[in-house]
Amino acid sequence: MAPVEAAAQPDAVPVRYSRPAVAWLVTAALLVLALDAGTKQLALSQLEGRGPVRTLGGLVYLDVIRNPGAAFSLGTRFTWLFPIAGVVAVGWIGWLALRLRAVPWAVALGLITGGIVGNLGDRVLRAPGFPVGHVVDYLSLFGPNAQYWPVFNVADMSLIAGVSLAVLLEATGRRRDGTRARGTGDRDRD
Repeated sequence: MAPVEAAAQPDAVPVRYSRPAVAWLVTAALLVLALDAGTKQLALSQLEGRGPVRTLGGLVYLDVIRNPGAAFSLGTRFTWLFPIAGVVAVGWIGWLALRLRAVPWAVALGLITGGIVGNLGDRVLRAPGFPVGHVVDYLSLFGPNAQYWPVFNVADMSLIAGVSLAVLLEATGRRRDGTRARGTGDRDRD
């Protein structure tokens, strides 16, 4: 079925973004930020200075580390680059939001934004100082001390979830403007 085109209205001002979609983006980002900040503070107050705490039968270990790098502490000599990349990424998402009309894309971009800003806050505000602060991580899977998987936090989970959703949306042809790319879903009937 071919999409129906709206009649052109010469006096109408084109809407570049959808307020509900942008509201979803902002809401998702703020929820991630609040949850990330709260869990990091809880982890620091309850776990710092203790050994790993085994939970869920050893599936998850709670253990605070201060990570100067990325996953598996990669890039520790380039910590100062992470805030720059974060600001550029958030700026790019802001630019995308100007044409955002699809709620699923808004949620994906909100999760990504919340994750970036959550870890960016650590880089800017935590020791050893701006812009090389260490990110607070506290969740380790299957074993303590990143034995099998990098230690992570809510911001990291949000980034992974948001990027995964964005990849799924892109792969299924769902565009940020709310339309679908041809040939990805319903076949056009002539």
